[in-house]
Amino acid sequence: MTRASTELSAVSTARIETIASATLAVETAGEGFFEITREVARFLSLIKARDGVVLLFLRHTSASLVIQENADTNVQNDLVTANIRFAPDNVSWIHDSEGPDDMPSHIKAMVNGVSLHVAVASGKMALGTWQGIYVAEHRTGPHRREVSLQFLGACGPA
Repeated sequence: MTRASTELSAVSTARIETIASATLAVETAGEGFFEITREVARFLSLIKARDGVVLLFLRHTSASLVIQENADTNVQNDLVTANIRFAPDNVSWIHDSEGPDDMPSHIKAMVNGVSLHVAVASGKMALGTWQGIYVAEHRTGPHRREVSLQFLGACGPA
């Protein structure tokens, strides 16, 4: 077995002084990925977040939250294609009360997940260079999705 080289950075600590919450409404245009990174950063800026964690929870069962590349839109296009291949609409699903995309949407949401947590350091999300936060809409029609945002950590001037 090959071992990876590892290095632990200096450890910093912060007290959880604040729990701040908001709800972000996202209007989707049908199946696809809708970036919300800026809106989450705006939430952190409004509360003057310093150090802690931002939690995101999508209140739906037919869409999901993902962290993915935000530099090349072909990534999102290919991910939509992969999701369609993974759980196609044109299969004899038993649960289809809202149409042929109903059950495939639930499967995609189960695989991708509906919650994320992102470390926040010095007021900025600790995302990688090419990472963005997305609502992945799995339904073919437009929907209004709600993302619960919650920050736990220290806010205000240092």
